[in-house]
Amino acid sequence: MIQAAIFDMDGLLVDSEPHWRAMERVVFDTVGLSLTDDQCKQTTGLPILEVVRYWFARAPWTEQAAAGRTHEDLADAITDGVHERIATMAEPMPGALETLDFFASRGIPTAIASASPMSLIEVVVTRLGIRDALTLWHSATLEAHNKPAPDVYLGTARKLHVSPANCLAFEDSGSGLKSAYDAGMRVVAVPAAFEYDDAKFSIATIKLPSLTAFSIDTFDALQTQEYYS
Repeated sequence: MIQAAIFDMDGLLVDSEPHWRAMERVVFDTVGLSLTDDQCKQTTGLPILEVVRYWFARAPWTEQAAAGRTHEDLADAITDGVHERIATMAEPMPGALETLDFFASRGIPTAIASASPMSLIEVVVTRLGIRDALTLWHSATLEAHNKPAPDVYLGTARKLHVSPANCLAFEDSGSGLKSAYDAGMRVVAVPAAFEYDDAKFSIATIKLPSLTAFSIDTFDALQTQEYYS
């Protein structure tokens, strides 16, 4: 039986991915790396420090261009910019508020398990007005390993006092999907259109084009894992 619902945040509950990509382009441009929006999509779902390392490995910038800034400094600059943008501009993903209400109205605990820092999770919770719909929220930055490791999902399940096998996770990225899958949870994948048909989502229990497609019938089928994509 499903005893808890755990949600990724960026790109799943909140339409934040465009803001992450915008700030990545701004910050990387300061070290001489010009990226397109499509290039930034290649790292969707990765922790931001891993995004910085990803691009440095492929197009290393010089120490002079970095002006003394470390990879951590660049990651922090991106995150700070995203904080500001999300606090004033971000909107919920289609179906996100309704899906949270679906579980909350049935007395099923709900949580966020995000690769983003707690400070950003707080910004999103406030911006979307979802504090009362959530039981708790947890950041992978507080665990030993960020996504795609399962730590944040296992940690969230422990905080909810629910076995991972009785948790239903919702994810939009391949990295996050692997995290929840390796934690032993049933996973609803909600990929972005540009990667909907990517084979990495084949491990999901079910794949939906949007949270607007989630319904009572979907939930009932997931209770017995009879519904596969």
